[in-house]
Amino acid sequence: MQGIVRMNVGDRLVLKKQHPCGSCRFEVLRVGSEVRIRCMGCGRDMMLDRVKLEKAVRRVETPADE
Repeated sequence: MQGIVRMNVGDRLVLKKQHPCGSCRFEVLRVGSEVRIRCMGCGRDMMLDRVKLEKAVRRVETPADE
């Protein structure tokens, strides 16, 4: 069982599955029990349950990493 995924506003997430536009990278806009993310490909934003999103995250990239 994996632990809690640490994410903050401004972080970039790489998810296991692609968005319908073809991008698998998302930017975190809001963090809480639900997380609001924006697709880096098409700009669509969505709210997902934190537990569901944590299972879909492959990697978290902080702005300092780039």
